[in-house]
Amino acid sequence: MNEPETLSTLDKALQVNLDPRRYGTFAEIGAGQEVVRWFFIAGGAAGTIAKSMSAYDMKVSDAIYGQCDRYVCRSRLESMLEYEQELNMERLRKSRGDTTAFFTFADTVSARNYHGTNECHGWLGIKFQAHPRDENSQILIHVRMLDKTNTRQQDALGVVGVNLIYGACMYHHAPQKLIESLLDNLTTSRIEIDMIEFSGIEFRHVDNRLMSLQLVQLGLTNAAMFGAEGKVMQPSEILRKKAILVERGSFRPVCNANIDIMRSAYERFCEEPDVEEGSTIQIMEITMRNLMATGTIDYHDFLARADMLVASGMTVLISNYFEYYRLATYLRRYTKAKIGITMGIESLRELFEEKYYTELDGGILESFGRLFKNNIKLYVYPLKDPDTSELVTIDNLPIHDELTKLYGYLIGRGVIEQLTNYDENCQSVFSRDVLAKIAAGDPEWEAMVPPEVATVIKTRGFFGYQIA
Repeated sequence: MNEPETLSTLDKALQVNLDPRRYGTFAEIGAGQEVVRWFFIAGGAAGTIAKSMSAYDMKVSDAIYGQCDRYVCRSRLESMLEYEQELNMERLRKSRGDTTAFFTFADTVSARNYHGTNECHGWLGIKFQAHPRDENSQILIHVRMLDKTNTRQQDALGVVGVNLIYGACMYHHAPQKLIESLLDNLTTSRIEIDMIEFSGIEFRHVDNRLMSLQLVQLGLTNAAMFGAEGKVMQPSEILRKKAILVERGSFRPVCNANIDIMRSAYERFCEEPDVEEGSTIQIMEITMRNLMATGTIDYHDFLARADMLVASGMTVLISNYFEYYRLATYLRRYTKAKIGITMGIESLRELFEEKYYTELDGGILESFGRLFKNNIKLYVYPLKDPDTSELVTIDNLPIHDELTKLYGYLIGRGVIEQLTNYDENCQSVFSRDVLAKIAAGDPEWEAMVPPEVATVIKTRGFFGYQIA
């Protein structure tokens, strides 16, 4: 059976215009009124558009929506949506509320300025009733505009805005399909969507962490974040101007060693002369390659890991950056402060495997040049060899002969540091052993993970734990 043909942007706008239930407001700040323009061009706009406005002047915007420190931010978008949707209800509910599902679309955007010196991004959202007299539901997205000209950015913004409105109207019952449609008639070379959040009555059963995962899985972005309470985050608002410390792992499950790696690295990181403790964010990263180790993603397994990291109070990054230099480049996009990456000694050994850099013209030398060029430092956690009981550190790690001089140079330069403030009791704790003990019904596993993680595993029956 052939896949249905993707509708053009104009056809999507026309279908919404011809739906007699849809009626609402468009409020757009920055980059012109590029979304509503499609609905005017499509025809039949009188049946859809109650009001179209653009409060470009900051004082005018503040007078309508309240004051704010930044105009292209989530809080401004949410105040726009709330204010305009309330006006729709106040003015129109009595006269046509029985037959109309009201909506408000809003965006606040910073497109390319004349000198090309600004960050080109925007917040878009829709607050809507799926059915007449229904409670409101809401979808928020954050986009990065990648085109090189203002005109092209405006065009891309208009398309993604139409896709969002059409998706809310037609696919609100199928959030994954809605996400898949957001870049219809666009490419990832023009628009990146790095955050999405569903809320309200229509999405009461939606887990936004899964939606974040699907943004990365579908290629709409290379990384997505959620916080210690499981709430999705927009990276630039969380990482902006912060010193960042990252630990990569499978976290299946989170064990004492994972926590000790971060703790010991954080202590050393905060001792760096250019790091302020209060301005540092700690991140646990899971790569898509790890999640797809079996060929497909097990969403239940992903949520189990996410729940354990949330219970541990960690911010979580899902990324498509298998190579560490790509992760470093991504993080450097948001901050000029110091970035630290902490890892076990085995991960450091893999970092010096040349087979991972064949796609680079400069091979492993180019990868390390990219990794360490911008104030990046690696903090390495030692490993007690289970067979010999020898402690493996950066000083006795076996490295290929042809790379020993490079290895020694990086250590001498101080960009690779051995952690010495580790807890010896964590040296023999491995996630694979925890999983084996859970499967065997051996209660010893509980002492190998943080208490809050043990509670989550036992309460929810993760990893085969048998709930009594």
